[in-house]
Amino acid sequence: MKSLSYSRYDWLLQIFVLPLYIGLLNWILIGDAYWRHPTTLLLATGIAFAESFLNWLINNQVAHYTNRTFTDPRQYLKRAIIRYIGTAITSSVNVSLLYGVYWAIGLPNFVADPVRLGFAILYTLVIVALVVITYEGIESYDYWQQSRREVDTLNKAQLQAQLDALRQQVNPHFLFNSLNALISLIEEDPRQAGMFAEELSSVYRYLLRSNDASLVTLAGELEFINSYYHLLRTRHGDALTLVTRIEPGLDACQLPPLTLQLLVENAVKHNVVLPDLPLTITIATDDQRRLVVSNSLQRKPSRALSNGVGLSNILAKYQMLGQPAPLIEDTGTHFRVTLPLLQPAATTHSLAESRP
Repeated sequence: MKSLSYSRYDWLLQIFVLPLYIGLLNWILIGDAYWRHPTTLLLATGIAFAESFLNWLINNQVAHYTNRTFTDPRQYLKRAIIRYIGTAITSSVNVSLLYGVYWAIGLPNFVADPVRLGFAILYTLVIVALVVITYEGIESYDYWQQSRREVDTLNKAQLQAQLDALRQQVNPHFLFNSLNALISLIEEDPRQAGMFAEELSSVYRYLLRSNDASLVTLAGELEFINSYYHLLRTRHGDALTLVTRIEPGLDACQLPPLTLQLLVENAVKHNVVLPDLPLTITIATDDQRRLVVSNSLQRKPSRALSNGVGLSNILAKYQMLGQPAPLIEDTGTHFRVTLPLLQPAATTHSLAESRP
């Protein structure tokens, strides 16, 4: 006979409920004499415990059958009703047998009374209902917990896959624009093209190192953006200026990798950069310890070629990490993006939450 595997909740219920049930059941069947006479107390308790424990094992098989037959969690009501009917019948039979055993052995101080038997069966039906409701509630809660864990795992896996996809998008995006710039320089100035290629190899080393990271330090990102700025200066010369003003103590803060590169690249790509119309890009922190990247606004007459990755990539990265979205502002004279900086202690939690 296959039995259910018992949880600690099941054993706790039996340890506390079974003695209470037996004590009240015998009091209903026997009356006050059950408590007053030690012989009656010990004998009736022993017999009732043996029969009730056997009844519990039988009810266990009823529960096993209903759980095996009605496996769909949406069938909980049908399963509970059938489970109650089955255990109510077996428990009522058990009370009747107990009543018969007391009468057959001539239990001291026991007087056969059908009214007491009726109350004992009614009492048992109420207890069975409470036990079934309790078990169904525990099983439904466990199923809900398991379902929630599965959903959370799937969501985290999906978010991580999306974050990885976004991270992989950056390299082709950067390479696409850099190669276009290099092609133009080869035709215009081969010597500058060589310098540009050297800077490009240095910058690309950072891309390879940061490719597997969800977050990088602000210090590392600033070091990279300085190299990237020198790469841009190879082509644009004094027409492009990068100003950096970072409050001390924020170097250890973190942000998604290549965020600054995307913002600087967008500024250069969408604005006129000429000696008589220079472009200034500023990277600074504000009084709320956020990173602010701004540039003077001097839009190109025609829309620059874009493969659709840029600000949307940055916004998606912050969303995947469960962080507040960057603030994007266009004042008419300046374009500004304000980025939350993540504290190292908080980023550890964020990374754990974003991974399956």
